Amino acid sequence: MSGICADRVAIVTGAGGGLGRSHALELAKAGAQVVVNDVGVALDGAGGSSGPADDVVAEIRAAGGEAVANTDDVSDFDGAKHLIDTAVDTYGRLDVLVNNAGILRDRMLVNMDIDQWDAVIRVHLRGTFSTAHWAGLHWRERSKAGEAVDARLVNTSSAAGLFGNVGQANYSAAKAGIVGLTLVASAELARYGVTSNALAPGARTRMTQDVYTSMMTTAEAGRFDPMAPEHVSTLVVWLASTDSAGVNGRVFEVYGGRLVIINGYSRGPLEVHDRRVEPDEFGPIVRRLIAEAPEPRPVQGTGAAPP
Repeated sequence: MSGICADRVAIVTGAGGGLGRSHALELAKAGAQVVVNDVGVALDGAGGSSGPADDVVAEIRAAGGEAVANTDDVSDFDGAKHLIDTAVDTYGRLDVLVNNAGILRDRMLVNMDIDQWDAVIRVHLRGTFSTAHWAGLHWRERSKAGEAVDARLVNTSSAAGLFGNVGQANYSAAKAGIVGLTLVASAELARYGVTSNALAPGARTRMTQDVYTSMMTTAEAGRFDPMAPEHVSTLVVWLASTDSAGVNGRVFEVYGGRLVIINGYSRGPLEVHDRRVEPDEFGPIVRRLIAEAPEPRPVQGTGAAPP
């Protein structure tokens, strides 16, 4: 198949449904050879089946594309290596890694147990690190062998990771960590010909349709559906292409027909001292700096309208 990603080899994790499925389909439509990774678990990570990955592969092949299924657990370090090896063994190399796999175990902070915390951190943050590690080694080896590498790492964060979300301490922490990981990767892997960027997507999936019910309503037939997953996936396809060379270390929020560049943390009002500041002096100093600073965006789920 021809297209903006023709002859590119891409892995999409968590590609058996939702955004991952949409990413895999759109990448294949754009000409990429796709490794469809999914362990086939429920939303909370329970169970497991090869069915979802196999179904997406069948759909891609039926449309004339090229794809292979993989059911490795990306949070298992050796499993993540096998996933990268699957792309290399099947198609000869890897050009694009889209980290999308994730689960939810929502609880309020005081109700969350350690297993609920660890499970979400493991899949989202450890899983993203594990696949990025092995993909980075693959790209480094190719670069050191003299090959002109033009590769892409696309990680999935969330508005919950950027701004927080009530009832999702584990998920928000993991997604914030993914942004930090992406920024480090953008600096460390650039020398090997790799760009690294992150997405904070908003779309109608099994993760969102029951949480943001009013936002995720399907549009009437024939009308623009702003929360359809493919509107996120078209950006993923562009980021996966050679045309996105030079775009590195960026975080994109994409939802509801909107594309936003996230500026991230930046230094605000400043006061410099040339002496020791005593504890009881900080009150007026901090209050003055806060008064000069813009109001922070409210945490999602607090009922406050975001600025």
